[in-house]
Amino acid sequence: MLKSNNIISFIFLPIAVIIACTDIAGAETLVTKNFQIKITQHCEEGNVTCDRVTYVGKSLKTGKSIFLTGKTLNNSRSYTFMGYEFRNGPYRYLVSSDNILFVYKGDRLILREQGALVDN
Repeated sequence: MLKSNNIISFIFLPIAVIIACTDIAGAETLVTKNFQIKITQHCEEGNVTCDRVTYVGKSLKTGKSIFLTGKTLNNSRSYTFMGYEFRNGPYRYLVSSDNILFVYKGDRLILREQGALVDN
């Protein structure tokens, strides 16, 4: 008969392994003056473009978080990586390849912050 601790391990260990492997595959964390942003690509390694990217942004002032889905941005001719794009209603979040966070409301730029990548 399985003990309750063994059952919990049996159920949650595979989930933890999947999450850990997903993060290793394509996660990066950007820290700006006011935000910590974890971006994870959920596409197979080797794909030039990816339309399954997640953004978890946390305000360093308030501690509030936002979860968004988006895609990579690539040059249409050379497929050179240019950054990521995420949308939330009228807001568009761009994280450039040179680690700048841009937030637009419609066509108006409302935030621009330089960041740096940190180890996960």
